[in-house]
Amino acid sequence: MNGYLNESNFMMVEEGFTTRDLLETLLVELCPASEEQAFFLADLGDIVKKHLRFLKALPRVKPYFPVKCNGSEGVIRLLAELGAGFACTNKAEITRVQSIGVPADKIFYSSPCKQVAHIKYAASHGVQLMTFDNEVELNKVARSHPHARMLLGIAADSSPAPRLSMTFGTTLESCRHLLEAAKEQAVEVVGVSFHLGSGGLEPQAFAQSVAAAQLAFEVGTELGYQMHLLDIGGGFPGTEDTRARFEEIAAVINSALDLYFPDGCGVEIIATPGRYYVTSAFTFAANITARDEGPAEQPGSDEEESGSKKSLVYHLSDGVYGAFSCLLFDSPCPRPQLRKRPCPDPPSRSSSLRGPPGHAGGRIADGLELPELQVGDWLIFEDMGAYTIASSSPLAGCPQPQITYAMSRVAWKAIQLLQGKPPQTDDDRESVCAPLSCGWETAETLCLSPAFAPASII
Repeated sequence: MNGYLNESNFMMVEEGFTTRDLLETLLVELCPASEEQAFFLADLGDIVKKHLRFLKALPRVKPYFPVKCNGSEGVIRLLAELGAGFACTNKAEITRVQSIGVPADKIFYSSPCKQVAHIKYAASHGVQLMTFDNEVELNKVARSHPHARMLLGIAADSSPAPRLSMTFGTTLESCRHLLEAAKEQAVEVVGVSFHLGSGGLEPQAFAQSVAAAQLAFEVGTELGYQMHLLDIGGGFPGTEDTRARFEEIAAVINSALDLYFPDGCGVEIIATPGRYYVTSAFTFAANITARDEGPAEQPGSDEEESGSKKSLVYHLSDGVYGAFSCLLFDSPCPRPQLRKRPCPDPPSRSSSLRGPPGHAGGRIADGLELPELQVGDWLIFEDMGAYTIASSSPLAGCPQPQITYAMSRVAWKAIQLLQGKPPQTDDDRESVCAPLSCGWETAETLCLSPAFAPASII
């Protein structure tokens, strides 16, 4: 084992337990009637399963997990144990990753807009890989980090979706000018980076971006740079209810890489999958702390008619300044589930969810059809792993939600197999063909061979 993760960092789950079983146990043990604090349950086995799936679908691509997506210690330790790298956007994220022993060469300072003080911090802590997409960023790095290894960020928006170039990357027409400017300042450029984002991504957008990256590589090579690194960014879905499944996107990426950067060409490929790794691994439980009534929101209806209908408004023990900060990143609010379904089913009421009372702008969800609930009831939200941890802050008046990490024994054995440690018994060999996550009711079956070790890939 690499030493980043050990059995004291999580709860070991034996066969037969489901994520829901663990959740019920936590609700009994951690949340007596006198307490209302929300909490997360993190199934680390689900992340192990996603990692195996990534290695199988994209064998040439090395994952660098973006810490801003989920900076929890358990996630960082697990991915470090699995051999992944980390994409950090500031000094605090670099510090967090290095505090558990991750070496500097496994860290990519991926922010397109960096503070000078943070650049100097990266330089003093050995972090060299960075990105730039304009002369201002180039000048800052040239003055503050003489040993930086830079990736030129491009916006390859030849698809009809203009959003691809709105937040990151320069145009292909500007590549030569920026590369020449880097040459004048003796900045080492080693490759190209692009990031498409995860909003309604079409797989073909990756192919178009890889093609554009190849053109930028040609310009860099012509100017004398040793171009050998391509970052294809993120944008991979974290759940299955998306327009394109991960394997469909991976197939398009592999075809594009084979065409424009064939195996053996000397170019290393990395990616920054965030939502993909953690979305489905985290479940969130929040308590109803208050309720009141308000007019039901009925778009397009007569004002007098809508005013006559009432909607129940439930205030939760956490809100958009805490775990539901994912809503600020354009993530949809997962549909809440009841801890225990009433029997027989009561009639549904138009319902809205808000954060703690007194928090302005605490709108979580509207237009839900839920049974009438009471103060003290718990709501369960699945798929809450992305952009729910990093920005959660006690400064908003809500205590930091506790995270309980769990992993099946099968997943723990799978990690050992990935690192080349042979199973101890025949029973162990058979067990690695079982679901890896503790959510047995939904997990896929993955069979691993001891020969399938990530050392040759990552």
